[in-house]
Amino acid sequence: MAKVDAIIGWRNLEIGCAITEPGSSRKLRTGDWRSQRPVTDRKKCIKCGMCWIFCPDIVYSPLRSGFYKWDGEYCKGCGICAHECPKDAITMVTEGD
Repeated sequence: MAKVDAIIGWRNLEIGCAITEPGSSRKLRTGDWRSQRPVTDRKKCIKCGMCWIFCPDIVYSPLRSGFYKWDGEYCKGCGICAHECPKDAITMVTEGD
């Protein structure tokens, strides 16, 4: 089993290694896998939390304001949040734009 170093990250794991320690994938900061990222238009957002509920990587977290904060260090850009948003408040944009 490979030891995961938060600074080194997922790129230096041995091929075929398994992450067996619960919660250890959080150390890998896998956000640099994506080619697109979600952007939320707060004028359209109704604070329903669907982005938070459906995100497979749990990159959204609730704020006191009722909005949800996106964490780019772990988002892989799958677009599920944008697809599930009932008000089309989330748009996927090309990374770097």
